[in-house]
Amino acid sequence: MASPTARLTWTAGAAALLLMAAGAAADTTTPATEQEPVPEFTQDILTDPARIAAGREVWEDQCRHCHGKSAYPGKAPKLRPRRYKPDFVYDRVTNGFRKMPPWKEVYSQDERISVVAYILSKEFAP
Repeated sequence: MASPTARLTWTAGAAALLLMAAGAAADTTTPATEQEPVPEFTQDILTDPARIAAGREVWEDQCRHCHGKSAYPGKAPKLRPRRYKPDFVYDRVTNGFRKMPPWKEVYSQDERISVVAYILSKEFAP
């Protein structure tokens, strides 16, 4: 037979779980997270010098620390842009993957598009 303290702890824990579940079920004011549509990556967007320069700036400030040639080995994969399609790069930058955080809340859509343009450009040098 369980001690009174153990029964009280279990009962309090069960009650807390029930209250949390009831609160989550009753909360209808929280909007569902909407998936941001993937932009169209035209050749004009991917080769625009201003976009490529803006993407390089974001890369230098943020991305190269994990993905660049001077990054600690094993911290993040080295990028192989010849294998990538724009939608793939955009998804990884926007939503993250495994240990890579999503950057959707940090960088605007335009900045993330520019990062894609830079990574897929001839100027890209990790």
